[in-house]
Amino acid sequence: MNSEVQDAYGQPLPGHFERLTRTLNALGTLWIVALMLLVNSDVLGRELLNAPVRGTTELVSLSIVGIVFLQLADTLVSGRMTRADVLLDRLKRTRPALAALLQAIYHAVGAALMGVILWAAWEPLVESIRIQEYVGALGDFTAPVWPVRLIMLVGMVATLITFVLLAWLDLRRMARLREARS
Repeated sequence: MNSEVQDAYGQPLPGHFERLTRTLNALGTLWIVALMLLVNSDVLGRELLNAPVRGTTELVSLSIVGIVFLQLADTLVSGRMTRADVLLDRLKRTRPALAALLQAIYHAVGAALMGVILWAAWEPLVESIRIQEYVGALGDFTAPVWPVRLIMLVGMVATLITFVLLAWLDLRRMARLREARS
Protein backbone atom coordinates (compact mmCIF):
# COMPACT_ATOMS: atom_id res chain seq x y z
CA MET A 1 0.00 0.00 0.00
CA ASN A 2 1.32 3.46 -0.79
CA SER A 3 1.97 6.02 1.93
CA GLU A 4 -0.81 8.43 0.96
CA VAL A 5 -3.66 9.03 3.36
CA GLN A 6 -6.83 7.73 1.78
CA ASP A 7 -10.46 8.42 2.50
CA ALA A 8 -12.91 5.61 3.26
CA TYR A 9 -13.16 4.82 -0.47
CA GLY A 10 -9.40 4.54 -0.94
CA GLN A 11 -8.93 7.90 -2.68
CA PRO A 12 -5.63 9.55 -1.84
CA LEU A 13 -5.49 12.98 -0.25
CA PRO A 14 -2.67 15.37 -1.18
CA GLY A 15 0.67 14.08 0.17
CA HIS A 16 1.65 17.33 1.90
CA PHE A 17 -1.64 17.33 3.77
CA GLU A 18 -1.12 13.69 4.72
CA ARG A 19 2.17 14.66 6.34
CA LEU A 20 0.49 17.49 8.24
CA THR A 21 -2.31 15.34 9.71
CA ARG A 22 0.09 12.55 10.60
CA THR A 23 2.52 15.00 12.19
CA LEU A 24 -0.24 16.54 14.30
CA ASN A 25 -1.36 13.04 15.30
CA ALA A 26 2.22 12.06 16.20
CA LEU A 27 2.59 15.22 18.31
CA GLY A 28 -0.59 14.28 20.15
CA THR A 29 0.76 10.78 20.74
CA LEU A 30 4.06 12.14 22.07
CA TRP A 31 2.08 14.44 24.33
CA ILE A 32 0.23 11.40 25.70
CA VAL A 33 3.56 9.71 26.46
CA ALA A 34 4.75 12.87 28.25
CA LEU A 35 1.52 12.91 30.29
CA MET A 36 2.01 9.27 31.23
CA LEU A 37 5.51 10.09 32.48
CA LEU A 38 4.20 13.10 34.38
CA VAL A 39 1.37 11.18 36.06
CA ASN A 40 3.65 8.28 36.97
CA SER A 41 6.23 10.71 38.38
CA ASP A 42 3.47 12.36 40.40
CA VAL A 43 2.24 9.03 41.78
CA LEU A 44 5.75 7.82 42.63
CA GLY A 45 6.72 11.18 44.14
CA ARG A 46 3.54 11.23 46.18
CA GLU A 47 3.89 7.67 47.47
CA LEU A 48 7.65 7.26 47.85
CA LEU A 49 8.88 10.76 48.66
CA ASN A 50 5.72 12.43 49.93
CA ALA A 51 6.41 15.09 47.27
CA PRO A 52 3.85 15.22 44.44
CA VAL A 53 4.68 16.94 41.16
CA ARG A 54 3.07 20.37 41.36
CA GLY A 55 0.54 21.18 38.63
CA THR A 56 -0.07 17.63 37.44
CA THR A 57 -3.85 17.96 37.63
CA GLU A 58 -3.85 21.29 35.79
CA LEU A 59 -1.48 20.08 33.07
CA VAL A 60 -3.48 16.90 32.49
CA SER A 61 -6.76 18.79 32.19
CA LEU A 62 -5.27 21.26 29.69
CA SER A 63 -3.47 18.54 27.78
CA ILE A 64 -6.51 16.37 27.10
CA VAL A 65 -8.14 19.18 25.14
CA GLY A 66 -4.97 19.91 23.17
CA ILE A 67 -4.42 16.23 22.35
CA VAL A 68 -7.98 15.77 21.07
CA PHE A 69 -7.67 18.66 18.63
CA LEU A 70 -4.18 17.65 17.47
CA GLN A 71 -5.45 14.19 16.55
CA LEU A 72 -8.88 15.13 15.20
CA ALA A 73 -7.98 15.66 11.52
CA ASP A 74 -6.11 12.36 11.24
CA THR A 75 -8.96 10.57 13.01
CA LEU A 76 -11.38 11.95 10.43
CA VAL A 77 -9.28 11.19 7.36
CA SER A 78 -8.50 7.64 8.50
CA GLY A 79 -12.19 6.84 8.96
CA ARG A 80 -12.06 6.41 12.74
CA MET A 81 -14.58 9.16 13.51
CA THR A 82 -17.60 7.73 15.31
CA ARG A 83 -20.71 7.51 13.15
CA ALA A 84 -23.40 5.05 12.10
CA ASP A 85 -22.73 3.61 8.66
CA VAL A 86 -25.58 1.11 8.32
CA LEU A 87 -27.47 3.08 5.63
CA LEU A 88 -24.32 4.34 3.95
CA ASP A 89 -22.79 0.86 3.67
CA ARG A 90 -25.92 -0.46 2.00
CA LEU A 91 -26.05 2.51 -0.39
CA LYS A 92 -22.38 1.99 -1.31
CA ARG A 93 -23.36 -1.43 -2.63
CA THR A 94 -26.71 -0.58 -4.22
CA ARG A 95 -26.48 3.13 -5.19
CA PRO A 96 -22.83 4.23 -4.95
CA ALA A 97 -23.42 7.67 -6.51
CA LEU A 98 -26.06 8.47 -3.89
CA ALA A 99 -23.71 7.18 -1.16
CA ALA A 100 -21.00 9.52 -2.46
CA LEU A 101 -23.47 12.43 -2.44
CA LEU A 102 -24.50 11.69 1.15
CA GLN A 103 -20.82 11.47 2.10
CA ALA A 104 -20.22 14.85 0.47
CA ILE A 105 -23.13 16.36 2.41
CA TYR A 106 -21.82 14.82 5.65
CA HIS A 107 -18.35 16.25 5.03
CA ALA A 108 -19.71 19.67 3.96
CA VAL A 109 -21.84 19.90 7.12
CA GLY A 110 -18.80 18.85 9.14
CA ALA A 111 -16.76 21.61 7.49
CA ALA A 112 -19.47 24.16 8.24
CA LEU A 113 -19.72 23.09 11.88
CA MET A 114 -15.94 23.13 12.25
CA GLY A 115 -15.93 26.62 10.76
CA VAL A 116 -18.50 27.78 13.33
CA ILE A 117 -16.49 26.24 16.17
CA LEU A 118 -13.30 27.81 14.81
CA TRP A 119 -14.98 31.21 14.61
CA ALA A 120 -16.27 30.85 18.18
CA ALA A 121 -12.85 29.76 19.50
CA TRP A 122 -10.93 32.74 18.11
CA GLU A 123 -12.16 35.32 20.62
CA PRO A 124 -11.39 33.17 23.69
CA LEU A 125 -7.82 32.78 22.40
CA VAL A 126 -7.39 36.53 22.01
CA GLU A 127 -8.97 37.16 25.41
CA SER A 128 -6.81 34.49 27.04
CA ILE A 129 -3.68 36.22 25.75
CA ARG A 130 -4.98 39.67 26.70
CA ILE A 131 -5.80 38.82 30.33
CA GLN A 132 -2.90 36.38 30.70
CA GLU A 133 -5.27 33.58 31.69
CA TYR A 134 -3.69 30.73 33.61
CA VAL A 135 -4.60 27.58 35.51
CA GLY A 136 -3.26 26.73 38.94
CA ALA A 137 -2.68 28.78 42.06
CA LEU A 138 -0.37 31.77 42.31
CA GLY A 139 2.63 30.94 44.45
CA ASP A 140 2.24 27.22 43.87
CA PHE A 141 1.91 26.41 40.16
CA THR A 142 0.55 28.32 37.18
CA ALA A 143 0.45 27.53 33.48
CA PRO A 144 -0.82 29.80 30.69
CA VAL A 145 -3.98 28.69 28.90
CA TRP A 146 -3.39 30.41 25.54
CA PRO A 147 -0.95 27.80 24.11
CA VAL A 148 -3.61 25.09 24.39
CA ARG A 149 -6.22 27.41 22.86
CA LEU A 150 -3.83 28.05 19.96
CA ILE A 151 -3.24 24.31 19.52
CA MET A 152 -7.02 23.85 19.44
CA LEU A 153 -7.28 26.38 16.60
CA VAL A 154 -4.52 24.65 14.63
CA GLY A 155 -6.34 21.33 15.03
CA MET A 156 -9.65 22.92 14.01
CA VAL A 157 -8.12 24.43 10.86
CA ALA A 158 -6.60 21.06 9.91
CA THR A 159 -9.94 19.33 10.52
CA LEU A 160 -11.85 21.96 8.53
CA ILE A 161 -9.47 21.49 5.59
CA THR A 162 -9.85 17.72 5.92
CA PHE A 163 -13.64 17.97 5.78
CA VAL A 164 -13.42 20.19 2.67
CA LEU A 165 -10.98 17.83 0.91
CA LEU A 166 -13.12 14.80 1.71
CA ALA A 167 -16.27 16.54 0.42
CA TRP A 168 -14.43 17.42 -2.79
CA LEU A 169 -13.28 13.79 -3.22
CA ASP A 170 -16.84 12.60 -2.59
CA LEU A 171 -18.22 14.91 -5.29
CA ARG A 172 -15.52 13.78 -7.74
CA ARG A 173 -16.36 10.14 -7.01
CA MET A 174 -20.08 10.84 -7.51
CA ALA A 175 -19.37 12.48 -10.89
CA ARG A 176 -17.22 9.55 -12.00
CA LEU A 177 -19.88 7.05 -10.96
CA ARG A 178 -22.57 8.94 -12.86
CA GLU A 179 -20.37 9.16 -15.96
CA ALA A 180 -19.63 5.43 -15.79
CA ARG A 181 -23.34 4.67 -15.50
CA SER A 182 -24.23 6.77 -18.56
